[in-house]
Amino acid sequence: MTSEQIRQSFLDFFESKKHSIVPSAPLMPDAPNLLFTNAGMNQFVPYFLGEREAPYPRATDTQKCIRAGGKHNDLEDVGLDTYHHTFFEMLGNWSFGDYFKQEAIEWAWELITEVWKFPKERLYASVYKPGDGEPANFDQEAYDFWKAIFEKAGLDPDIHIVYGNKQDNFWMMGDTGPCGPCSELHVDLTPEGNTKGSLVNADSPYCIEIWNLVFIQFNATPDGDFVPLKSKHVDTGMGFERVAGIIATSKNFTDFSTPPSNYNSDLFTSFFDQLTSLSGHEYQRTLPEDLDNISEIEMKDVIFRVLADHARCLSCSIADGILPGNEGRNYVLRRILRRAVMYGRRLGLENGFFAQLVPTAVKQLGQVFPELEKQQGIIQKIIQSEEDSFSRTLDRGIQLFENTLTKDGNISGEEAFRLFDTFGFPIDLTQLLAKQKGIYVDTEAFNVEMEKQRDRARASQKKTDILVADSNGDTEATTFLGFDTLADEAELIDIVKAEDSSYLVFNHTPFYAEMGGQVGDTGAIEFDGAHFDVIDTIKDDHGRFLHKVSGDLASISSGIEANLIVDHDRRRSIERHHSATHVLHWALRKVLGTHVRQAGSYVDSERLRFDFAHFEAIKPEELAEIEKLCNEHLLDNSIVRWFETPFDQKPNDVIAFFGEKYGDVVRVVDIGGFSKELCGGTHVRATGEIGLIKISSESAIAAGTRRIEAIVGNSLYSHINEIEQLIATASQSLSTAPADLLKKIDSLLTRNSELEKRLKKFQQKASGNLANDLVKTATESDGLKIVRAEVQASDPNALRQLGANVLGKLGEGIVVLGAKVKGKASIVAFCSKGAIGAGHKAGDIVRELTIRLDGKGGGKPDFAMGGGTNVTKLEEVINTFQR
Repeated sequence: MTSEQIRQSFLDFFESKKHSIVPSAPLMPDAPNLLFTNAGMNQFVPYFLGEREAPYPRATDTQKCIRAGGKHNDLEDVGLDTYHHTFFEMLGNWSFGDYFKQEAIEWAWELITEVWKFPKERLYASVYKPGDGEPANFDQEAYDFWKAIFEKAGLDPDIHIVYGNKQDNFWMMGDTGPCGPCSELHVDLTPEGNTKGSLVNADSPYCIEIWNLVFIQFNATPDGDFVPLKSKHVDTGMGFERVAGIIATSKNFTDFSTPPSNYNSDLFTSFFDQLTSLSGHEYQRTLPEDLDNISEIEMKDVIFRVLADHARCLSCSIADGILPGNEGRNYVLRRILRRAVMYGRRLGLENGFFAQLVPTAVKQLGQVFPELEKQQGIIQKIIQSEEDSFSRTLDRGIQLFENTLTKDGNISGEEAFRLFDTFGFPIDLTQLLAKQKGIYVDTEAFNVEMEKQRDRARASQKKTDILVADSNGDTEATTFLGFDTLADEAELIDIVKAEDSSYLVFNHTPFYAEMGGQVGDTGAIEFDGAHFDVIDTIKDDHGRFLHKVSGDLASISSGIEANLIVDHDRRRSIERHHSATHVLHWALRKVLGTHVRQAGSYVDSERLRFDFAHFEAIKPEELAEIEKLCNEHLLDNSIVRWFETPFDQKPNDVIAFFGEKYGDVVRVVDIGGFSKELCGGTHVRATGEIGLIKISSESAIAAGTRRIEAIVGNSLYSHINEIEQLIATASQSLSTAPADLLKKIDSLLTRNSELEKRLKKFQQKASGNLANDLVKTATESDGLKIVRAEVQASDPNALRQLGANVLGKLGEGIVVLGAKVKGKASIVAFCSKGAIGAGHKAGDIVRELTIRLDGKGGGKPDFAMGGGTNVTKLEEVINTFQR
């Protein structure tokens, strides 16, 4: 069977058992504590926790997974063996309070033995048997079902059922919450196949776990109890690559003479064929016998496995909108990509080879994960851009790496940190280069230096702690009314004081508290006989809105009523800029691609700032198209509406920001039907209220992250007025009409260029004359002519040019010149070949002289320059120079 047939037969089998086939969740997880989706159960966690009701009682899927960071990290093992991957598929079937152990076990056996024809005598099942102090009881239920199955197959249950403790056969989501025993299916792949279960859970490559059946039946409490759940679930996971590799290696279970390998299936062989074409090396299926002494042929096979795995990982993650970057999951991807490029270089592959593997990944996986086919062009562009950038970093970094080797051949922690902090060379690449050379990197000392840097960063940050008063014990969240009104009468329920600030808390409010990139409202609060200006509105950890005010609070106390009035004009301007970010986000995705995802935003009454994931600078014509699309939709005056809906029932075309924590009910902001996002901020009622959008800047804020700043509404109106005033002032100063301003500027620039050329000729002539005069002052020492003088020069470059002219006219000798330039002393030194041969070096001369000028400098033996702040000593330093 091909891998495609295996995957499809799994889904077809469980569909025949009345399971809904569910699409794979993206690799970008919903859970904020995960770097990547790393298991099939991730998307179903809310059903297990009872947070949401499952839309189907039974489900089956193939889930894309990455394990390359956090708790599950297989990155360093990839390539060195035949079963670790950063990216893999997990086949699974699920029951949400429907069937339980019997069906799960019987169907697993049916698929494995009757559909896929695994030899029954080579299969072993493990069941949970607790050790001392471990939770729950022996899983008698599962044992009885397996016992009946093996007896029916004519196999001895005492041999084919193996017991496992908590570590191997009890699954927990965390220290508390849903949990339960599990049963695993293992297959004996030794040539004889008669190990009688002795290799199960023994970390042998010849006995592989292929399927884990988890029975979620308990709730682990904080007290350490395991309480039976009212609703029991089944959660299974099968390693797709493992199954495909087993079937391919054994040639459909007809030949067990070859050691098992996941990399023997057609999921990887197509990559190996392409790498053979690119490198000239054929994959030999070897494995390192000694990890500290890997042979050349073994290393080439390791590289083949690494590159095939990493190409799948990068292609799928980029297709899901996770781009290589500098932080978190994005940095993990960058590290994987750089690791691939490093290994590729060892195979002699040239820059750009990794991007060439993308079509193979798309061909292998595109039919089951269609986002790969849709994003193929973007994936290749991003990977090529990263390759180009890293190749430049690598060339520079390798040279720096060689220069930092200590006398004993190792890399100190301080030098490793300097490579990272000063030259941008990541520690993991320093370690990889060191590993290839068999040398040591002091990572402990590196981590100490990193922590010092973090301390410096933390010390530079100003943070205000809001101390929430709890005198009345009221921590109920504030009800926000500001979507519908900007004025309200509310009851004061608390007064919070922190350092020099005071905050008022009401039972409800129209003031928006700063969150989601939108700044807090300002305005006024009026009590009977007292008035307070609201400077800002923030939100505390309890969901209470804190209104920052100034003034004496002695006249007010909790329990009294007040009128809360939001600054209308400011709020409306904020709403225009906030709605504009949604329109801008839509246009960016329309022009650049759906890989574009918001990476941060800031919205106030004057401007908007929108950060987003993208791999290269936006071309001017693309920016123009983005701005044009935005304004076309604003002129349509499309209706803006918002509504709340259960998270599971949100429309499929609504953009949710993965990594955010959403509750059961979410708020959808729909702008004209073309832009739909989850958002808790305030917005205009129709796009016409925004006016026009003008992009003021586009820049990079980090590798893989861009920033656009823009203005709308009154801010844009003021901006246009300023530009018109500038044009009018410039026109008046140049005595020309605004329409002729460009012609006038071109004329002036042309004239200025001509004058500069004439001036340069005069300067060159004067410099030549001065050089002749200086040569006449030359003295002689040990057969070398020496010119030393303080001269006048407009800048250091002019001083350098003069010194070069003098040496050219002098012939063999030494030239030392100094000048006072913009309040500082500058020095240049030149040495001819003869002078260098006699032991003189310009760099040494400048270093010695600039120290006496309270400065520094240096250079090469033939030329050097530098300077200092002590200009009063310049003449003395120059005149006392002797050689």
